[in-house]
Amino acid sequence: MTRVLVVEDDPQLVRALVINMQARHYGVDAAPDGTTALRLAAARRPDVVVVDLGLPDMDGVDVIKALRGRTRVPILVLSARRASDEKVTALDAGADDYVTKPFSMDELLARLRAAVRRAESGPVALETTLVKTDAFTVDLVAKKVNRGGHDIRLTPTEWELLEILVTHPGRLVTQKQLLREVWGASQSNKTNYLRVYMAQLRRKLEADPSHPRYLITEPGMGYRFEG
Repeated sequence: MTRVLVVEDDPQLVRALVINMQARHYGVDAAPDGTTALRLAAARRPDVVVVDLGLPDMDGVDVIKALRGRTRVPILVLSARRASDEKVTALDAGADDYVTKPFSMDELLARLRAAVRRAESGPVALETTLVKTDAFTVDLVAKKVNRGGHDIRLTPTEWELLEILVTHPGRLVTQKQLLREVWGASQSNKTNYLRVYMAQLRRKLEADPSHPRYLITEPGMGYRFEG
């Protein structure tokens, strides 16, 4: 049974989450604050964590950082904080996804299922030769991309960006993470670099670059590969 740790101080919301998750055969532990959450995480080893950022004893970002210091368990933020910089801070701290309140229970549960699937499969390894979509195929070992039977020439920078995204399918990768990985820590604020190269990738890989199907922008936060 997949075990979920819900970190939320609103009793009514906790009750709704527990009922819906248990109805879908999740085991659920609930913590009303960060201190309890970290104690339960150490004792019960959840498979996925759903955490609010506005906790009574500490900021949810600090809970995320503490969890990331000891485990790679998927962390899904559920918060009323809607500002892009708040979302990016949580994602850079180690959260895997972010859902804003008010929210659709169906969307939350879909994000939860996706997080569990990614954790079970792990990131795509370089030994896994091919990542296939309906439009193009990425050969991670040969470092080649084929679209419609033709090899697509990518620059080294375009390849690095694509490789990071396709090896973390479905996961939101922040702008800062991509800039740090590709250009280095000193360039982590140069978001204009990222926009230019992502536009180039879309022109080469997407049927309609202005309405991308695979290389998705999460406004103000980063990018996600949907395979």
